[in-house]
Amino acid sequence: QVQLVESGGGLVQPGGSLRLSCATSGFTLDHYAIGWFRQAPGKEREFVAYIIWRAGSPYVADSMKGRFTISRDFAKNTVVLQMNSLKPEDTAIYYCAAAITGAGSARVRDYDYWGQGTQVTVSS
Repeated sequence: QVQLVESGGGLVQPGGSLRLSCATSGFTLDHYAIGWFRQAPGKEREFVAYIIWRAGSPYVADSMKGRFTISRDFAKNTVVLQMNSLKPEDTAIYYCAAAITGAGSARVRDYDYWGQGTQVTVSS
């Protein structure tokens, strides 16, 4: 039973930080990349970051480099997205997903499993 469960979303003021977690179970992470995507109202789903589980190789979208960091916790089979210096335009539902790919991908269509999402709202 494959499961991806996001947590850590909430309401934060501009300039604040949030730490999102993606807890995984039911599959072997060694062969997967874990990605984060977000979707704001009226917009297409947007790539945020991915990490290749086995190698620990991270990649963050250019527009979010320097503010967002992706990492893994081997003991908990969990991927973490640390978000700093948050802006109102970061408001979205954030999803984690798993892709069977050796190189990682920024494309929605390359991901095989998805979580239910967690709401992030950046507002004063």
